[in-house]
Amino acid sequence: MPTRPGTPRLLRQLNDRAALELLLSSGPLTRAELGEHTGLSKVTAGQLLSRLEERDLVAVVGEQAGGRGPNAALYGVVPSCAYVVGLDVLPGRISAGVADITGTLVAEVSADPSGHDDPVRLVRSAVSQACASAGIGADRLRAFVIGTRGVVDPGTGDVRFSFDLPSWHNGVLAELRRDLGVPVAIENDVNLAALAERAYGAALGVDDFVLVWAGVGQGLGVMLGGRLHRGFTGGAGEIGWLPVPGEPLPTDVSEPQSGSFQRLVGGDAVTGLANAHGIGPGPGSDPASDGSSVGDHVRTAVEQGAEAFLDELAGRLAVGVAAVAVVLDPGLIVLSGDVGRAGGDALAARVQDAVARFCPSQPRVVVSRVRGNPVLRGALVSALHQAREQVFSDTI
Repeated sequence: MPTRPGTPRLLRQLNDRAALELLLSSGPLTRAELGEHTGLSKVTAGQLLSRLEERDLVAVVGEQAGGRGPNAALYGVVPSCAYVVGLDVLPGRISAGVADITGTLVAEVSADPSGHDDPVRLVRSAVSQACASAGIGADRLRAFVIGTRGVVDPGTGDVRFSFDLPSWHNGVLAELRRDLGVPVAIENDVNLAALAERAYGAALGVDDFVLVWAGVGQGLGVMLGGRLHRGFTGGAGEIGWLPVPGEPLPTDVSEPQSGSFQRLVGGDAVTGLANAHGIGPGPGSDPASDGSSVGDHVRTAVEQGAEAFLDELAGRLAVGVAAVAVVLDPGLIVLSGDVGRAGGDALAARVQDAVARFCPSQPRVVVSRVRGNPVLRGALVSALHQAREQVFSDTI
């Protein structure tokens, strides 16, 4: 494998990149502190900071009181040196957020896609609204990532299989890249939720964990060795299709509600279970007609202390959790989605206890700790990774 020689230019580039990463993770820092953390001399650290200041990547953001001498300048990354956009695309809502290079969310907007079936137009409109809300031009964007339901082809990057977003066909990604003129990526929504969980939530810094998305639909985000596992076709994590004893196997895989595990714990199943326990609307009513949701049923059950309902729901979820645990042995499983987040610690503890009764690995089960929209947060995490690669690789 060919290697690049250790030229002065390359060494400067590596040092600049290390300094930027350090300032993002631990800053602001003085010149001396930067030198201590990187092993660079004060002179070299000073030259490095001057280069980055000239490129408007770092700036003096304050002072640190010292001993008898003058106060030392504190340096930090300039937040406005790059921006990214993340999107969460659902059939009834598009959420878009703008973050600066530090990861700070500077704007978030929602748009109604009803009546529009052109993905490129929808995305362009959402991005324009988000940029306007952030007070920046679209030319300031370095990257953006779109989170969608369905399977994303790891070869092409396009949505290969989505039940409720039929217009997101092969070729949409190329059209988006041509239209927007910046790096664009599409990612499965549950995978993005897992990225957010590792960056900000219950799996902070954990290299091996599984996120179980429990809601109207079911999904799984698998993190192994600090990397998302997407599978050969991009279909890793489609846990709704997991065969379950006592539940019929699907006869038509084009029907989204036919998976065995989906039948056991999906939106219709949770609503039926809630009705049977006297929670929420009465039997036979349409949950959508009174504004209730699957998460509302579970939240009400927790508030009312409906232990029988929570025990049965936890037992059903434990079937899928245990199947994942005996194959991957992740140690940590995070419950997310409308049902997982609404159930909170009460549901997570019950799932952990239920899994322990028939799973030898006995993983720890916790509820998501990501604030706000986890898919949108994960999209921004992914987009920031791309943007920082660009910025940090072009420092001299």
